[in-house]
Amino acid sequence: MATLGRFSQLVSRSAFLPQSRRLSAVAHAEDGAKTWKILTFVVALPGVGVCMLNAFLKSQHHSHDQPEFVPYPHLRIRSKRFPWGDGVKTLFHNSHVNALPDGYEGHEE
Repeated sequence: MATLGRFSQLVSRSAFLPQSRRLSAVAHAEDGAKTWKILTFVVALPGVGVCMLNAFLKSQHHSHDQPEFVPYPHLRIRSKRFPWGDGVKTLFHNSHVNALPDGYEGHEE
C-alpha cells in the first residue's frame, strides 16, 4: 500500500505539476504585465516628476558663490608635482569649486 502511495506521488510530481505550473504562469502573465504597467504610470513616473521638481527647487535656492578659503595645513598637500598641466592642478580641476594650495584661481586677497 505504501509503495502505491509513493508511486502515485512520483507520477503526480513529474507529470502534472510542471504542466499546471506552466499553465498558471501563462494565466498570470497578463495580470502581471497589467500590474507593472499600472505601477509605472501611478508610482514611478510621478516619483520621477517629484524628484525632478525637488532638484529644480533646491537649485533655485542654492548659492553659487565660492566658499571662503581657509588654508588648513592638512588639506591640498603636494609632495610632488602632478605629471599633467602646470603640475599644481588635479586631473579633474574645476577653478570655480576646487582651491589650489594658496587659494582660488583669479582671486587676489
